[in-house]
Amino acid sequence: VRSERAAHRVLASVAAVVEQRLKLKVNREKSKVVRASAATLLGFGFYFTRSGVKIRVDPKALARWKDRIRGLTSRRWSIAMDERVARINRYMTGWMGYFQLSDASRPFRDLDEWFRRRMRQIRWKEWKYPRTRRANLRRLGISESFSYQWGNSSKGYWRIAGSAVLQRALPNSYWDDLGLLTLRPTWQRLRSAR
Repeated sequence: VRSERAAHRVLASVAAVVEQRLKLKVNREKSKVVRASAATLLGFGFYFTRSGVKIRVDPKALARWKDRIRGLTSRRWSIAMDERVARINRYMTGWMGYFQLSDASRPFRDLDEWFRRRMRQIRWKEWKYPRTRRANLRRLGISESFSYQWGNSSKGYWRIAGSAVLQRALPNSYWDDLGLLTLRPTWQRLRSAR
């Protein structure tokens, strides 16, 4: 109760300064006083380290990114892979161009793993038939026995996309060769260009 009263006093004094000195209107329904670590602003949040305050992407913004990528990587959406990669890259470039200010890259790394698995799932579905899957696995360096075993597997798309065999067949370099952008490398490139 005491902290609520203190927060109301702080908000009232800040609102008075903004309205009287800056001649701006404060929307009191949307305004609140919270700890800096809990505050968000335009999709960004803040966290503290020994070296000072750092910027992070708000978890809600990360969830929105994930929802958008789910749509762009839907197995039900029949589209050529090069066109899909082009659309994903357009979205990725714009999104990361905005959020390059983030100091925290770990969420990007974790989301990249999930994203690549989504892409492997799409490729697996594209191969469609067991004989096509076996042939493509062999072409990508998987042994005859593993190609036969996994090519004829009845396991679900998502499970196979996370398998060691498909990760070896479709490694990060495979997607790099297709020109697919991912979060962490794009973030690193944009940060180094600043």
